Amino acid sequence: MVPASPVARPLRHVARALFPCVWRGKYFSSGNEPAESNRVTPMFRHLMYKIKSTGPITVAEYMKEVLTNPDKGYYVHHDMLGEKGDFITSPEISQIFGELVGIWFISEWMSSGKSSAFQLVELGPGRGTLTGDILRVFSQLGSVLKTCDISVHLVEVSQKLSEFQALTLTDKKIPLERDAESLVYMKGVTKSGIPVSWYRDLKDVPKGYSFYLANEFFDVLPIHKFQCGETRDHIEVCPEAGVIIQELSQRIALTGGAALIADYGHDGTKTDTFRGFCSHKLHDVLIAPGTADLTADVDFSYLRRMTQGKAASLGPIQQQTFLKNMGIDVRLKVLLDKADEPSVRQQLLHGYNMLMNPKKMGERFNFFALLPHQRLQVGSHQMGTCQSKPSASSPVAGFGELTWQ
Repeated sequence: MVPASPVARPLRHVARALFPCVWRGKYFSSGNEPAESNRVTPMFRHLMYKIKSTGPITVAEYMKEVLTNPDKGYYVHHDMLGEKGDFITSPEISQIFGELVGIWFISEWMSSGKSSAFQLVELGPGRGTLTGDILRVFSQLGSVLKTCDISVHLVEVSQKLSEFQALTLTDKKIPLERDAESLVYMKGVTKSGIPVSWYRDLKDVPKGYSFYLANEFFDVLPIHKFQCGETRDHIEVCPEAGVIIQELSQRIALTGGAALIADYGHDGTKTDTFRGFCSHKLHDVLIAPGTADLTADVDFSYLRRMTQGKAASLGPIQQQTFLKNMGIDVRLKVLLDKADEPSVRQQLLHGYNMLMNPKKMGERFNFFALLPHQRLQVGSHQMGTCQSKPSASSPVAGFGELTWQ
């Protein structure tokens, strides 16, 4: 097995040679892109200078530079979400998604003993929509959480997106605290009075009993691509995802809590998934770098291995199954009964279809969870095996048959 050919100069001419990637059975690089799409972007010039100075770069380095370079990175300076952006995420499609995720965290909090305090930590919070929906659920169930001290911690590298998050979440009457040199580069108070802090790295978030959330976060982490043999079979590996999973697993093992990961991916069955998105359409990964999102399917089997036995893992299970188990049909009916305007009802039904339809997001997206081992050991102490079913009194919400690993 040898590494895939590095991304070298000239970038756009090697695109079709290096990445004849297939997505849903279609090549996303046709070789006939219009001339205007081949424009020289600031990121293109930066990469050219970098390659001329230090030599060829790997796919992972290319992906990291294009997405998160502090000066020219796609995520650092673009508003990529929504209809006017390059892609849209589940929380932006329907409020029900975030509400059910909020219920999941409350369920786990109750099942694990109703601790007196917990941190809600989101990795890559987008515009803050998902955290906002979760906090609304927390407020609506205030009688349940009234004795619990909650704080919000957001891990975000993009200054532009952190500003959107602040607009979505914080009380405008209370000014934000800013310190670019601190590990906590911004602080505020949410509309419901909960303290919220911003960090650039998960390792900077204080350790403590926490619920971690990552929605469409792992798919944008840099991947290494390898090719094996004359058949050019692809293997994609994301070391950074492994490091983050190890950090989450260690934290959960030491201080408790849980992590919920939602993303598109596979359980070790796919090979060549690296692709780009621009204006909701597939985009050649090496054309006009810095103007499009780069992504690759998450290998959940790799995430499971990277727990290194420190935490138990559940899933992946398809999004439609998880949301149905969480009661999406009941919640939809409640909202439809309350909706007076036809346009609101139509929007609710459209969002439900996007989330649940197997041909849209229902089967392509998956949920994956990390939990303390003892959370799944109820009723299994005498079985002497790694595989067991929890007792009926303490199931993990959203998941069906459980495998303790």
